[in-house]
Amino acid sequence: MMKMYKLLLVGLVFLSSCTDAQTRKNQQRFADLPRPKPNEQVATFAGGCFWALAEGMSELKGVDRVVSGYSGGTVKNPTYEEVCSDTTGHAESVEVYYDPTVISYAQLSEAFFYAHDPTTLNRQGPDEGADYRSVAFYRNPEERKTLEQVMARINSAHHYGDKIVTQVVPFKVFYPAENYHQDYYKLNPNSSYIQAVSRPKVLKLRKSMNALIKPEFKNQS
Repeated sequence: MMKMYKLLLVGLVFLSSCTDAQTRKNQQRFADLPRPKPNEQVATFAGGCFWALAEGMSELKGVDRVVSGYSGGTVKNPTYEEVCSDTTGHAESVEVYYDPTVISYAQLSEAFFYAHDPTTLNRQGPDEGADYRSVAFYRNPEERKTLEQVMARINSAHHYGDKIVTQVVPFKVFYPAENYHQDYYKLNPNSSYIQAVSRPKVLKLRKSMNALIKPEFKNQS
């Protein structure tokens, strides 16, 4: 039901913001996947709807860009509708471009675990399905070890009532989502879904990682 609601929201955005066919075509195109800058590294996570996760991670110091997209599945260049059908194997994901001299992979991973509920299998709040599963994609053995250590620390601290069920799997490929999904949180602040589902996640991350939140977001509520 929630997936249908989100698809309806997307349709309403098109109806309200598109003035002609060319605009709609541009919005439906897939976003570009930028090359990392010389000082940047890239991390990939999936934690429910990418609208909230992308916003939350972009508010961290040291994070330059976040691209919403799809990862973890087998279908090449999937569309949003295909991913929502739960037939592609992909999860809604984000690719985070960050400066490791400002924020470490361990800190970024910790933020990821606080940006959503990593204890619920194949769902985030009202969003249900494998496309909403929690996944941390590692690119090397060091990242895998870091993820396991961060998960163990959060479990030991009993930050959540239940154990973390996040999948920790090797990164293979990331497909950027359509243009209209990029910066969706910022561009649609009054959306009922953003207000009811996404915003609480962003506020939770700001509180949990306050020392690493960019100054311009600290006093926002």
